[in-house]
Amino acid sequence: MKKIIFVTLLIVVFSVSSVAMAADKINVQFWHAMGGWRIELLQEMANDFMALNPDINVEVQYTGSYGDTINKLNVAIQSGVAPHVVQGYDIATQMLIDGEVAVPMQDLIDADPTFDIGTFMPQVLNYYRVGGKLYCMPFNSSNAVMFYNKTLFKKAGLDPNKPPKTYEELLDYAEKLTVKDDKGNVVQAGITWNLHCWFFEQFMAKQNAGLVDNNNGRTGRPTKAIFNSEAGLKVFNLWNDLSKEGYMINTKVHDWTGARNLFISQKVAMLITSTSDVALMVKSAKENNFELGSAFMPVPADAESGGVVIGGGSLWMVAGKPEAETKAAWEFVKFMAESAQQIKWHTGTGYFPVRKDAVEDLLAQGYYSESPHNLTTIMQLLLSTQNYNSNGAIIGAFAEVRNIVESNVQKMLNGDLTPEEALATAEKEATTAIRDYEGL
Repeated sequence: MKKIIFVTLLIVVFSVSSVAMAADKINVQFWHAMGGWRIELLQEMANDFMALNPDINVEVQYTGSYGDTINKLNVAIQSGVAPHVVQGYDIATQMLIDGEVAVPMQDLIDADPTFDIGTFMPQVLNYYRVGGKLYCMPFNSSNAVMFYNKTLFKKAGLDPNKPPKTYEELLDYAEKLTVKDDKGNVVQAGITWNLHCWFFEQFMAKQNAGLVDNNNGRTGRPTKAIFNSEAGLKVFNLWNDLSKEGYMINTKVHDWTGARNLFISQKVAMLITSTSDVALMVKSAKENNFELGSAFMPVPADAESGGVVIGGGSLWMVAGKPEAETKAAWEFVKFMAESAQQIKWHTGTGYFPVRKDAVEDLLAQGYYSESPHNLTTIMQLLLSTQNYNSNGAIIGAFAEVRNIVESNVQKMLNGDLTPEEALATAEKEATTAIRDYEGL
């Protein structure tokens, strides 16, 4: 009987001790917008952090799309239940700065002698620095890239090692890769990308063309849109011509999955998508028995040299938390930005490493010789001209501007507006949105 009582007491003591140890842990909430297999990868990375930092517990929560996550953050801040760390997307940068919701990352970096910002890719820092200050930690960076089906290229009599480099070549290739049945129905199209303004932005930057005034909002707050230009019209004409001729299959707005599936199922021969899809495309090509190719974004033959714009997201630390929790969150953010974690994220997804030393380590390991598609994406970034246009626009009303561009592209594709009309209308409406946001 005494033995039973003793054992029971031990169980109670250990239970109380476990509760006490759990209570001693500092809890950090991390909200992110990475769906699919990336959910498990992020949890695995958080688990690695907690193993190294047993006094910190990280709660990882998938909160939907980038837009959904920012909307939930705004509600949570008003309700006093905001997370410690949130993954914000590129175009929310100015809005989050204006909202003063975050601890500026630059302040934490300056106060921490162990952190070396010099190891980060300048192309990434150039996007996220606003007014010379870094407000968030770059984490999952990407831009647009073209994948193509080498097997279908060969079938169409095209050289599988010479993907199209210009708009003119793209139209020619897309025509040759489009297959119709006896009734004239398209059974295989040349190309697709999902109906998203991000691709318009990338096509513009590749031509060294800006979206808004004041050097793309980099040297002053933007006051108007300026994309109703020769470069803008070339993009709209390309999109319209490919669609009108049946060489392109258009998806619903923001239907990333739909565009990817069209390519994976070999219903289209070329796909322009995010570099974050590299791992998925390599896996899918093997499963569906076709040879995968990758290439830089095409440009007009007479285009001025530009570059791709960093997309993706970054980690923001929410202000107003207790000092101990802010310190714990900072340790987590630093961990996620370390070379080892960036390599794990890069090789597991396709997002760029945001650090130079991560790229150097992978090169030394021979990783890129075995992963040519990741090499394509890295080289496209490194060879991009660095200026205000390729650094990306800073617009407080960016989300609304994107909706406006997408709406007018849809009207153009439906035949309601000509490319010239759609572009002019989009610029006018975007300027109104910008002026409303800025209070002009």
